Amino acid sequence: MSILVVGSVFFDTIETQYGRAERALGGAATYFAVAASFFTPVRMVAAVGEDFPPEDIAFLSGRGIDLAGLQRRSGLTGAWAGRYHEDMNQRDTLQLDLNVFADFRPQLPASYRDAQYVFLANIDPRLQAMVLDQLPAPGLIGCDTMNHWITGSRSELEQLLSRVHVLVINDEEARLLSGERNVVRAARRLLAMGPRRVLIKRGEYGVIQFSANAVFAVPAFPLEEVFDPTGAGDSFAGGFMGELARSGDTSEAGLRRAIVYGSVVASFVVEDFGMNRLRTVTKDEIEHRYRQFVALTDIDAT
Repeated sequence: MSILVVGSVFFDTIETQYGRAERALGGAATYFAVAASFFTPVRMVAAVGEDFPPEDIAFLSGRGIDLAGLQRRSGLTGAWAGRYHEDMNQRDTLQLDLNVFADFRPQLPASYRDAQYVFLANIDPRLQAMVLDQLPAPGLIGCDTMNHWITGSRSELEQLLSRVHVLVINDEEARLLSGERNVVRAARRLLAMGPRRVLIKRGEYGVIQFSANAVFAVPAFPLEEVFDPTGAGDSFAGGFMGELARSGDTSEAGLRRAIVYGSVVASFVVEDFGMNRLRTVTKDEIEHRYRQFVALTDIDAT
């Protein structure tokens, strides 16, 4: 079963204590789509400019990503530049040029409108709602957001949350949206807004899933070094949704397994700059690390 993702495709310039990457392929939809493509076919809706190179088109297509919904528009592709602190949970945005993304309006090809698995990556909640308006009967809808939309478009975001099934959000955003400092209370407040499940990303501390009747927590996979955390959250969401679409299992057990797969994919992303590691990692490596992750959290192991 394929996944539909709507979001941004950008060029990223990234600085960390380990070095610098110039105009690397990035954007929330890109990271999500490539991560999900290890599990299932992906359909992408996004906008790029005239400067978007053929080799990046070839890379995405080669991952089995359907680009019928990728709009090539007059102008330049969006660009972001950021510098991470020594504590990589903190970063500064040095430059943000929306370019063709500034007036992006998602239009779904007719072939996409039967989508059952849908992920609304981090864009204006009004655009996310526009996507849902074009889908007659989606089965599972995931959603991401960020501080900018929480503070600037709260009403539209709250309306959107009543229509989604899974909210994927980091701990800082969860506190801001809920008004609660405690993560557990924040999750309960977010569930009351409409989503059936809330996945709170906690960076190097892992992920916690909340539903009305259950809580499930996993750590991040332990790594000796993190080179670049850009795109890790989007890749987590891609691995999570990709496994759900591959298995078709949305039971509690299926969701927990998908969370571990998402965490595994994210652990590869941070091992190199930008999307470099996603370009080289294999499905066998993902499955091997998944087994390592399971063993790592097995309380009955001897």
